[in-house]
Amino acid sequence: METPTLRPATVDDVPVVADLWHRGWHDAHAGHVPDGLTAARTLPAFRERTAAAVPVTTVAEVGGRVAGFVMVVDDEVEQVFVDADHRGTGLAGRLLDEAERQVAQGGHDVAWLAVVVDNARARRFYERRGWADEGDLPYEVTAAGETFISPCRRYTKKVR
Repeated sequence: METPTLRPATVDDVPVVADLWHRGWHDAHAGHVPDGLTAARTLPAFRERTAAAVPVTTVAEVGGRVAGFVMVVDDEVEQVFVDADHRGTGLAGRLLDEAERQVAQGGHDVAWLAVVVDNARARRFYERRGWADEGDLPYEVTAAGETFISPCRRYTKKVR
C-alpha cells in the first residue's frame, strides 16, 4: 500500500468524506441501532454533518484520493472510518494514532469513544489497539429532529 498522507480536511473534501461516511456508517450500524436512526442517516444528512465537522476532521489520502478520516472533538474520538477498499491495510491504525495524538495535544490524558454494541469488527480493532471497554453507554443521538438512544460501549485509552 502506498503510504497515506494525513492532512486537515477542507470544504473541498466534504462530498467524498460524506459519501465514505454514509457508506461506512450503514455498513457498520444498520440493524444495530434504532430503525429510525438508520432511516435518518441519509446521504444529504451526512453531507450536512460533514460540512459542519470540517474543522475537527483529518483525512487520509492514498494515491491522491481520500481513503479514510477521523473526527476529534476535545477528548472524544467521534468518528473513525476507512473506505472498504482500504480495510486491512493499516490505514485505520494510522488514523487512530493521529486521533490519539490530537487528544493528547489538546491537553487530555485519556481519550474516549463510543462503539455500537454489535459492531464486533470495530470493537475487536479498538481492543487490539489497547483501548479498554469501560461498559455500557446509552449514547444519545439526534437525527432529523428526533432523539435516539444508540446502544454503545464506552472505550477509553490513556494517551499521555
